[in-house]
Amino acid sequence: MQNDQTLREHLVALLTSADAHDDFETILAMIPAGARGQRPEGGERSPWEVLEHLRIAQWDLLEVMRNAAHVSPDFPVGYWPTAPEPPTEDAWQRSADVFRADRRAIADLVSDEVVDLLAAVPGTPEQTILSKVFLVVDHNAYHLGQLVLLSDLLM
Repeated sequence: MQNDQTLREHLVALLTSADAHDDFETILAMIPAGARGQRPEGGERSPWEVLEHLRIAQWDLLEVMRNAAHVSPDFPVGYWPTAPEPPTEDAWQRSADVFRADRRAIADLVSDEVVDLLAAVPGTPEQTILSKVFLVVDHNAYHLGQLVLLSDLLM
């Protein structure tokens, strides 16, 4: 049981802490409001597009883990916003808040000792809760790195 608890603690830390890189809050603070909808010269995505993609993808993975009836968005178009700029003045904050809440829900799922981390994901027997959590961590780290680069390029 101690090993199981240690694994759960490490997973929660991977989801929520900075450790080897800047954390979500620090990275978002690096992006000025005026740059959120800008794409750097030659760039494919704006900070808004990356943040919203992070939110959508993380939400989808959370729902896949906890809801067998969940239907994922069409790939890839359903995972990206349709415009480089936030649609409203408060959209950036709302997206960040939902990202935080969903990340907390994943951390709570991982922390729940009733949840078998090696159980098959509903509807996807070849994947486990643990593999999906690793995918969330990996995907988030990748795109948070993109946000850091975008903040550098747009300054």
